[in-house]
Amino acid sequence: MPTDLILLHAPSVYDFRKKTILYGPVSDLIPPSYVFEMYPIGLTSIAEYLERAGYRVRIVNLAVRMLRDRKFDAEAFIKRLKAPIFGIDLHWMLHCHGAIEVAKIVKKWHPESKVIFGGFSSTYFYKELLQYPEIDYVLRGDSTEEPFRQLMDCMKNKGELGKIPNLAWRDNQGTIHENEFCHVPTDLSDVMVNHYGNVVRSVIRYRDLISYTPVKDWLRYPITAVLTCRGCTQNCIICGGSAATFRHCYNRQKPVFRPPEAVARDVRQISRFSNGPIFILGDLRQAGEDYASQVLSLLQKNRVKNQFVLELFYPASKDFLRRMSLACPGFCLEISPESHDPEIRKIIGRPYSSQELEQTLGDALDVGCRRLDVFFMIGLPRQTPQSVTDTIDYCDHLLERFKGDKRLSLFISPLAPFLDPGSLGFEHPERYGYHILFRKLEEHRQALASPSWKYSLNYETDWLTRQQIVDASYEAILRLNQLRVKYGAIPERLAKISEQRLRAAWEMARRIDDLLSKNNIEEIDRLKPEVDRINMFPVAEKIQLEVPPPFIKLKPLQALCYLVTGR
Repeated sequence: MPTDLILLHAPSVYDFRKKTILYGPVSDLIPPSYVFEMYPIGLTSIAEYLERAGYRVRIVNLAVRMLRDRKFDAEAFIKRLKAPIFGIDLHWMLHCHGAIEVAKIVKKWHPESKVIFGGFSSTYFYKELLQYPEIDYVLRGDSTEEPFRQLMDCMKNKGELGKIPNLAWRDNQGTIHENEFCHVPTDLSDVMVNHYGNVVRSVIRYRDLISYTPVKDWLRYPITAVLTCRGCTQNCIICGGSAATFRHCYNRQKPVFRPPEAVARDVRQISRFSNGPIFILGDLRQAGEDYASQVLSLLQKNRVKNQFVLELFYPASKDFLRRMSLACPGFCLEISPESHDPEIRKIIGRPYSSQELEQTLGDALDVGCRRLDVFFMIGLPRQTPQSVTDTIDYCDHLLERFKGDKRLSLFISPLAPFLDPGSLGFEHPERYGYHILFRKLEEHRQALASPSWKYSLNYETDWLTRQQIVDASYEAILRLNQLRVKYGAIPERLAKISEQRLRAAWEMARRIDDLLSKNNIEEIDRLKPEVDRINMFPVAEKIQLEVPPPFIKLKPLQALCYLVTGR
C-alpha cells in the first residue's frame, strides 16, 4: 500500500545495543525505559490531521522495536520502507543522537526522499540541524499540523516552499532559508479530531501494532495520555516547556486549550480499545476554574471504567479535589514540589508553602485519592548535598504525618540528562547559579553516548558538581528506598532488589570514572555485559508508579466495532 509519509521515532542513542552506557536513574520515574522509547503525542496528531487531508501516514517506533527484539535490524527495516517523505521527531533533547543517526540511514537508502524534522528541540536547534546534509526541512513550533499539510501539498504539486509558514529549509544550492514563523494557532478544535480512532485504523491498515505502541511494556501496562493544551501558564526555570520558553522559542504568547468536549472525546475513544489508565496531561486549572469544572463534569457524565491519573501544578482546595473524586472515582494524583525547601521552590517557580502542600496531600487522601505521587528533584539552584539529605528527612516527616498511608508514594530523581535548552536556567545560568557545560547540538549528541550518565549532564550548579549530583542521587534514592520499607510502602523483597541495583550502578559509575581517567576504553567496552545487566534490573519506582491494571487490558473487538460503526 503506497504511503505518502513515514514518521520515525528513534531511541535516545541509536546504537545503544552496541555501546557501553550506564544510564543511571534518569528514566526511573517515567513509563519509558533508559532509551526513552516514548514518541511525542504530536506524531499521532500530525498523522491524524494529514490523514483527514487525504494523505497516507505511517508511524514506526524504531525504539520500541529495537528494545523488544535484539535481532531487529533497524537499518534493514528502514531500507525496506518506501515513501517520498520521512519525518523524524526531535522533540525531547535526549533523542538528538538517535534522531540524527536515523536521518543518515534514511538518506543512505532513500537519497531521493525528503527528511523533515520537528518538535521543541528541532525548533530550538533548527539552524544547526540544517547543517547536517541528511536533513532537508525543519518545521518550527508547537503546532505544525497545518504547515505540514501545506508542505505535503507543495511537494506533491511542486509549489513554492517560501510560502509555507514556520518552515526552515535548504535549497538545491545549499542555501538555508527561514520562512516567517507565524503559524501559532489559538484554536485547537481542528486538531486531534479522531486522534485515537486514527491510531487504531493505522494499526489495522499496516498490520503493525508494535510500531504504534508508545513504550516497550505498553501491551502489559497500557497507560494512555490525553492532551489538554499547548503552552503553559507556569514558569519553572528548569523546564523547556515553561511559559517563558514558549514565548521566546516557540512564539506562543499564551497557552491554548483544547475544548473540554475534545478532552472527553479522547477519553471515550481510549475506553473503546483499552481498560488501562488514562493520564490527563496538565493541571486542568491552567485555563481557569470554569474550564476545569467543565472537563470534570463531562468526565462525570460520560463515566468510563478506566483509572484516571490527574496532575496538580500547585496546591488545590479540598472542594476542587472533591470534584476530581466525583468525576474520576479512585483517581491517582501527581504533584511535583521538587524540593522540601520553600525558598528553593520559590526560586524554581513553585512559590507555595509546605503547609499548603501538606494540606493538599491530606485533603486528597481524605476525598478518596487512590494513589498520591509526590516528586522531588536533585540539581536545583541553592540545593546542596545537605539540602538533598534534608529532602529525604522531609519524606520521612510526610510518611509519619500521614501514618504510613500506602497511597502516598514519594520519589526523588536527578535532573538528567539535560537542563532543557530554552529553559530559563539554560538561557540565564548566571541568574540561577547554573554552569552550562555544553550548548551546541553536536555536543549534546556526543554526550549522550558517554559511558556513564554523569558525562551526559550538561550542567553543574554553584552548589553541586556533576560528581556530587551523581553521589547525592544514589544516596538519596537508597535512603528513600529504606523509608519505603520502614513504612511498608513496598515489599522488602522488592526493596532489596532495588538496593542491589542502585549499589551496583553506583559502584559501576566509580569503575567507569577510574577507567576513563586512565583512558582505558577497551576495558570499558569489556564491561558491557555487566553494565547491561544493571540497566535491565527491575526498577522499584516504576513498579510503584503503576496502577494495578484490570485482567483484560485491551479490547480489540470493541476497537474494530468502533471503526466500523463509529460508536
